[in-house]
Order: sequence, then structure tokens, then C-alpha cells
Amino acid sequence: MLESTIEIEVVYAAVDRQVLLKVSLPAGSTLRAGLMASGIATQFPVLDVQSCPVGIFGKVIADPDRHVLQAGERIEIYRPLLADPKEVRRLRAAKAAQARLQD
Repeated sequence: MLESTIEIEVVYAAVDRQVLLKVSLPAGSTLRAGLMASGIATQFPVLDVQSCPVGIFGKVIADPDRHVLQAGERIEIYRPLLADPKEVRRLRAAKAAQARLQD
């Protein structure tokens, strides 16, 4: 019997480049299996695919070892934030307020 396959994409955006890989997997494969099958770790050796945060179309997946992939899904690998967005906004607002006081 012929095993059915699904097509998915794996994407990662490093600081200096972005990669989108198309991968064929057996139906019923998990998100973690999709990451491993993509070979993304060979292109980005510093990337720890066993513990990095991942998601599907912008939604974080808490347990990638249990999430079963559907055809057409895009696995996104997330990098850690360099700065807290709330803190950056707070600092920007404080700087703008200071500039208004000086004018």
C-alpha cells in the first residue's frame, strides 16, 4: 500500500538571511519530525531544533512533539527577542516627553 504524504514549509529568519524550505512528509508526522526532516539545522548550526520556540502561521505551538502537521502548514522557527517591545516603547515615550519639555 502506498503511504500518503503531505507538503509543508519550514521557515527561519536569521539576522542576515531568511530560508524557506519545502518538505514532503508522511501523513501523520509531528511538527518536530517536520523540523528534523527539513534539514534546517545543517544550514543554521547554532539553531537548537530540539528546544527552539516554533509555531504554525504565527501561532506558537507549546508541544511540537505532539502537534500533527496538516498539508500546507508553515512551520515558523522563532528567534529570541533582542529587546522587550514594552520596554522599548516606554523608553521611546519617555524620550519624546523629555524632548517636549525642552522645547
